[in-house]
Amino acid sequence: MGKSLTFAALLIAAVSVAGGQNEDSESFAERLQALDSRLRELGPEGGLPDPEHYRPAAVRGRFERLLEARAELARMNARQQPVSSRVDYLLVAARSNDLLFEHQTTKPWARDPMFYLEPIRRYPYPDPAVDPELLRRRLEQVPEWLEAARANLTEVAGELAGIALFHLENYDGVGQGEPLRDPPPAGILGWYRELEKRTAQAEPAMRDEARAAAGAVESFRDWLRQRRESFDAPAHLGWTRYQWYLHNVRLMPFTVSEVQAIGTRELARSRTLWEIERRRNRDLAPLELAADEREYAGRVAEAERRIHETIERLELLTIPDGLAAFETDAFWRAGMKRHFWEEIQYRDAHNNHIHASIPGHRFDRLLARRVEDPLRGGFQDGGRAEGWAYYVESLLLHSGLLDDRPRARELFYIAEIARAVRIPIELRMQSGESSLEEAVREMVRLVPLMEENLARYDLEIYLRRPAYGMNYVMGRVQLEQLLAERSVALGEDFDLGAFHDRFLSYGWIPITLIGWEMNGWDERAERFWEARLAELRKGGDD
Repeated sequence: MGKSLTFAALLIAAVSVAGGQNEDSESFAERLQALDSRLRELGPEGGLPDPEHYRPAAVRGRFERLLEARAELARMNARQQPVSSRVDYLLVAARSNDLLFEHQTTKPWARDPMFYLEPIRRYPYPDPAVDPELLRRRLEQVPEWLEAARANLTEVAGELAGIALFHLENYDGVGQGEPLRDPPPAGILGWYRELEKRTAQAEPAMRDEARAAAGAVESFRDWLRQRRESFDAPAHLGWTRYQWYLHNVRLMPFTVSEVQAIGTRELARSRTLWEIERRRNRDLAPLELAADEREYAGRVAEAERRIHETIERLELLTIPDGLAAFETDAFWRAGMKRHFWEEIQYRDAHNNHIHASIPGHRFDRLLARRVEDPLRGGFQDGGRAEGWAYYVESLLLHSGLLDDRPRARELFYIAEIARAVRIPIELRMQSGESSLEEAVREMVRLVPLMEENLARYDLEIYLRRPAYGMNYVMGRVQLEQLLAERSVALGEDFDLGAFHDRFLSYGWIPITLIGWEMNGWDERAERFWEARLAELRKGGDD
């Protein structure tokens, strides 16, 4: 990231972070909340995408406002505040760092064609008769939005263009969120062409809008095709920028080399446990796939009942009264090629239901929404969210949930292999050592039951969103480290269920900061704090 003279000029007039006048916690919190609100306004827009929002002049205007907010943040005297306020300060700093990184490094509006396809890819899914006026407004907006995309995409990365072309022309084999079709439409363009046919029959007054929208999507596809060979910018970040992001946006205390070592070790450990488990179970009958949707729904309901029973019997955490049953994250799809998670879930419903439903994401999200503090309640850290969801897989496995289902235990270890392999593969993509296609082949080779559709689905995310693939393992590693520290500190007074309840009460803020709240301020916290303030003072430049 290059030097920003504008930011430097702003900071010359600012007092250092260590200086400034002392202020009471209430005043400090109010200023911090106001800054956080300003930063959120500079982030992704909601509702129908506005073609003017990502024009170069509009982007430059938001960048200047970001630098002004960062200079004001740097003037605040956070050192004199209690630990909870310093935690809040770093949350706001992380949000500002994320925006800075987006403006100076990832620049999706200039580099990534999928940035423009994602807001509009779901438009054709609903029945046109359900809300025809909303659909009309959406379709009318598509041509102008994609015209703006062609003007704004001035630094396109070749692999990112390839991802967009794939999704424009192909069903991805995973289809999360898509209505079921057999056969499914051929990608985003296929869905728009299907919508054109549906509106001609169901909503003929909307036929022209549907035709124009489909034509705009096809024209955008052709534009990408014609220029594909000239899009030679790299998609990867390189380790230096990846590590800056890891420390200053994700607030994780690891170097890239440490992440790589931990991921490699976790991959070997999970593969070893899988081999031991399947040797132990070699004389047992294999798990059968659910025969139909009804049988699968019964398995999901039984899995939820067993999960609840184990949590309550061992008092692993508190489940609020009156909690409704959670739906599954792996829905039933008949007559279609199964992807990796379906291969697991259709054999035994426990693993992904724990991770995605209870006590994983859906349950966790329900509790996070109860965090009343607007700053913390509005923060969503992937390492915290995915780390917890991955951790509870192990928690329930080792709490005896599947002692009577040894073959299902094998599936848990296969899932662990899939989580762990993401780290070395993501790092090779982000360092430029591996292409996306090479990474897909490697993931299929290393993970039992893995197939190319789910591998591609995951790895596209990890190429486009840095430090996402490592969330699962590194979040769990942090959580386990914090648990161990609290266990040692409290000795016989340590209560596992109370620890989980307290951990969940902080919402989705980085686990590094949750550790400060639980353990108090120590030398590690001081070192990490000083390093983050130093980066804020220089604006995150290399």
